[in-house]
Amino acid sequence: MSVVPDTTTKITFTDNNTKFNSQGVQFIINPYDELSLTKALEIAEKVGGTVTVATVGLADAEPVIRKALAIGANDAIRINAEPVEGMFVAQQLAEIIKNDNYDIVLTGRESIDYNGGQVTGILAELLNWPSVNVCTKMELVDGKMHFERDIDGGRQSVIANLPVIASAQKDLCEPRIPNMKGIMAARTKPLTVKEPVQLELKAHYESFESPSAKQAVRMIDAEQAGQLIDILRNEIKIIA
Repeated sequence: MSVVPDTTTKITFTDNNTKFNSQGVQFIINPYDELSLTKALEIAEKVGGTVTVATVGLADAEPVIRKALAIGANDAIRINAEPVEGMFVAQQLAEIIKNDNYDIVLTGRESIDYNGGQVTGILAELLNWPSVNVCTKMELVDGKMHFERDIDGGRQSVIANLPVIASAQKDLCEPRIPNMKGIMAARTKPLTVKEPVQLELKAHYESFESPSAKQAVRMIDAEQAGQLIDILRNEIKIIA
């Protein structure tokens, strides 16, 4: 599970544009991870089992982790490290997964802050498990997972043996809202903090920059199609 800024956050940077400015930012469960959590709960309620939420993050992520417990997860693990990039996050999660007896690992298709979409595939490679990406349907039937996933121009049906990793796409399910009973129960559910495995970082961010401000709308008369083509070709340079 990723902890990400709320979608209404105004993004700014500090330290000469090398770090995200978290001052005053409201953090939430990554929406795609919220879908995967809901689907995990639905599967566990139907066939039995428990749901564990795992996050790579520092102590300030714990209120958001508690929300996942309030939604219904049985327990949580926080790996005590800053989630600096996708490979690092996947490696830390892989250490947790391979040392426990998990059958299904569900992630979001991507986090809405960096939009990397890397963790699912890297996890599968590290664990040598099958993986299915951008799933709009998941169901456990006779010990196998049945998926539907988005592909260019349509959807694809996939059946995979356990253990398996899959990522959630929108349309998978409706996310659950924690009720008062769940919020009260979350206070006493186990949240285990584990120290990270020491790894060499494979990548780092050198700097960030905000997108250019939107330009004013330019109105082109319908009879001046040639002017529009000239602008697209010579000013914006998106056609040859």
